[in-house]
Amino acid sequence: MAGDTMFSLAGKTAIVTGANTGIGQAIAVGLANSGAKVACVGRSDMTETIEMTGTPDACLEVRADLATLEPIGRIVESVTEWSGAIDILVNNAGIIRRADAIDFTEEDWDDVMDVNLKSVFFLSQAVAKKMLPRGKGRIINIASLLSFQGGIRIPSYTASKSGVAGLTKLLACEWAAKGINVNAVAPGYIETNNTLALRNDAERNKAIRDRIPAGNWGQPADIAGAVVFLASEAASYVHGITLPVDGGWLAR
Repeated sequence: MAGDTMFSLAGKTAIVTGANTGIGQAIAVGLANSGAKVACVGRSDMTETIEMTGTPDACLEVRADLATLEPIGRIVESVTEWSGAIDILVNNAGIIRRADAIDFTEEDWDDVMDVNLKSVFFLSQAVAKKMLPRGKGRIINIASLLSFQGGIRIPSYTASKSGVAGLTKLLACEWAAKGINVNAVAPGYIETNNTLALRNDAERNKAIRDRIPAGNWGQPADIAGAVVFLASEAASYVHGITLPVDGGWLAR
């Protein structure tokens, strides 16, 4: 297979969680622009994302809060009924809580772990039950630089994203021979609403930029490009990796 067809997702159906803004929105748009039908999953309105794809008739909005497992069966059945099959799952939805480790609460621990790790596993499990009989599929998890590093004041986030990297390997080990590619992307410092405060802090912004070999913050589309690659036939022999898209941050 050569040329553009290596990266084409025509005829594929993808689920993207947390698709209403930021990285998730860019991923949904990137998959749609590569030819996929996209089910946009999130707690809030996805109209903007769907309009940005340029193919609103090939998009489905599914309202769901992944803080619990309640919506997982509904998500899978809604998308299956809509499109007939699920080819790609992107587990992007995530939350963060900040406090010193000495003061961190059980509630903040559980809230983050439920969304960032527990829902990732059980949604992957539910989708895999549809993929395994077909002998093909792609599951792409959104990890973090905190899958590799410790960070500060975000203990549950670091634990959850380290868990995402480990879970990615585990699922790849179990499912690679059965036709499902499971991989992850680890975003570096990306320009989104979540990083606005950091970018507006002149001292922190400079320190971050000075630490990035590329010399600049990334764009959400940079993450979308990596996801499209991992979802495509070009990555058919890629299993169990966590791919940093970080401007070289981890290399320094």
